[in-house]
Amino acid sequence: MNGHYRAMRRGQRRMALAAGAMTAMTAIVAPHVAYGLQAHAAGTSSPYGVGVTRCTFVDRTRSVLDYATSPPSVLARQRTLVTEIRYPTLSQSPNHSEITNAPPAQQADGFPMIVFAHGYDVTPGTYASLLETWTEKGFVVAAPIFPDESSTEVNRQHVDTEGDIYNEPADLAFVTRQLLADSSTLSAACPLVQGLVQPSELAFAGHSDGADAVGLLAYSTGRDPQGVSYASLRQGLAIRATMIFSGSEDGTAPYRADPSQPPLLLVQSARDQCNAPDEGLELYGAISQGDKWFLELLHAHHLPPFDGEDRAAFDVVATTTTSFLQFALSHTLSASSLQSTGNARPLVGRLNRGGAGPTIALYLDAPPCGFH
Repeated sequence: MNGHYRAMRRGQRRMALAAGAMTAMTAIVAPHVAYGLQAHAAGTSSPYGVGVTRCTFVDRTRSVLDYATSPPSVLARQRTLVTEIRYPTLSQSPNHSEITNAPPAQQADGFPMIVFAHGYDVTPGTYASLLETWTEKGFVVAAPIFPDESSTEVNRQHVDTEGDIYNEPADLAFVTRQLLADSSTLSAACPLVQGLVQPSELAFAGHSDGADAVGLLAYSTGRDPQGVSYASLRQGLAIRATMIFSGSEDGTAPYRADPSQPPLLLVQSARDQCNAPDEGLELYGAISQGDKWFLELLHAHHLPPFDGEDRAAFDVVATTTTSFLQFALSHTLSASSLQSTGNARPLVGRLNRGGAGPTIALYLDAPPCGFH
């Protein structure tokens, strides 16, 4: 895909995710609202409440750029990654809200962990309902706030900062390794996670620009702005699952699945004009592996299936992604059960396995990017 078209598409994505900023603020200010939504979406009672904490990890080997200058100048000589961590707890709040710094639940060898990458001009709070769904079912969810693509920094610079996406795979790998270290040994930086993470069961997930960053980390044969290969960034991490929501190939280097590549779940909305369906299909087709799944949302747009604005599509995403994680990470669900779950509401979403993906109808009346 040429760079001009990609720049246009990313500009469209910015409008769509900016429109979701109020949703993100609602999730942060009143998390019990989001929590109630996801509890219903999960469909069954959950064994865990949701604890939440924030830890800050500093990568002193890489810098942050200020895109408000031309050419971009160095804004900071280190990358400070404030990371939201949601984790299972036995504590329960009367109004089903997240509980800050609640005592973590204990499990031998720890809990599987998902590292989540947010989209442009939002924060992880935009996706709180979905992240809480996974946490309730026994997963730790770590979501770093990217230094240049978060809503706070985008508003400060008032310019397009999406060029920083190529630094985000290294952000994800860095935060993952820091959390694994802090889980294995008591750390002053993030003491609450000691013993919390099962290092042999990791997943990466992301939406929109975050999905692109996850795709680069998991599959790209290229290199990041520091000249470090994406393959070396993922080396040594026990990645057991990858989830890409409204994502596409980078277009600068081929994508290739390693021989032992873990299961992939790609979610694409048929009416998404920010990340067109053919882009999702192109990425899916580029990953030559048998254990891959494509969830087609028949009438949804770009952000609402993931922030809860589109309730029906959100419910399908919440239940299918949870089942996929139970299949690929905690190994408590069979492939046939996953298939049944993903196709339980065929008028909303359809789950395909393997092959080149579904034939998605072109919706000429789909709303333009930026509108729900």
